[in-house]
Amino acid sequence: MEKSFSESYRQAGVDITAGYKSVELMKADIKRTATGGEVSGIGGFGGLFLPDLSGYKKPVLVSGTDGVGTKLKLAFMMNKHDTVGIDCVAMCVNDIICCGAKPLVFLDYIACGRNIPEKIAAIVKGVCDGCVMAGASLIGGETAEHPGMMPEEEYDLAGYCTGVVDMDKIIDNQRMREGDVIIALPSSGVHSNGFSLIRKVFDIENADLASPVEELGGKSLGETLLEPTKIYVKPVLKLLESVDVKGISHITGGGFYENIPRSIPDGLCAKIDRKSLRIPPIFGLIQRTGNIPERDMFNTYNMGVGMSIVVPESEAEKALEILRDSGEDAYVIGVTVRGEDKIVIE
Repeated sequence: MEKSFSESYRQAGVDITAGYKSVELMKADIKRTATGGEVSGIGGFGGLFLPDLSGYKKPVLVSGTDGVGTKLKLAFMMNKHDTVGIDCVAMCVNDIICCGAKPLVFLDYIACGRNIPEKIAAIVKGVCDGCVMAGASLIGGETAEHPGMMPEEEYDLAGYCTGVVDMDKIIDNQRMREGDVIIALPSSGVHSNGFSLIRKVFDIENADLASPVEELGGKSLGETLLEPTKIYVKPVLKLLESVDVKGISHITGGGFYENIPRSIPDGLCAKIDRKSLRIPPIFGLIQRTGNIPERDMFNTYNMGVGMSIVVPESEAEKALEILRDSGEDAYVIGVTVRGEDKIVIE
């Protein structure tokens, strides 16, 4: 590719040599994500991966895709690009772990107004950090320069992951019963949802993003909002080794009311104890500043719960112990009861 250069294309806004430099800058980070199954390096037309399926009786591939959304606006404003890649990975791998799948590979897609190699490399560093946290190999990706489609300093970021789970170990909620216990895995903050509302509430383009805020523990508003989405893969995989997990929900856009019911079968209802929830201060600040009804808060944000897990009452203490040993400050937030509403918060 050392002879690949088009002056005409560069004058139209696309510098293909910048793309080559981006790849060189990100190679060391990509190498960190290697898990042993890589058959090809980056730069080919497809990422090749040979999965170790020993121990699987009937392996099922599980795939997920997502993006970071308008949280990227914060990254642009703060000129901080090395953490949104973690969000991108988290939004994908946290989804597929809900059915018990172990992430294997990840691919990213970056569309940018102008390819600034150092910025692209910083974005991919975050993706690689997320892949390491999830135990997934970054086997490929694409950076596309789109002059005229978006401002030169902006970009969009999306990802795709594939994992594997044994057919008879897929978590499908069919064994859930009345009296099962609902456990919360705390979020690291807002994660990657509801930022369109956040931007409106704080008039974010004119907000002070840098000054310490006492209510936020001395962190700035920008730092708090840009905190990356927590990745729950390894603690959940550890839990699945020893506990009969009956349902998992990743609390993303739509909050409690949309996501927890996705793991609850017909005829049962998740009864959430409102007083048990450990809600981080940022959510109170959002609610007061925007005068947002509590119902809307729970229907938009994770409210401090990044993931909920349903286990039998008899295994609840064991589950809490395993999760805490894995670094998660897990706690009980409710139980399953008979009902058609799927979720009540009281």
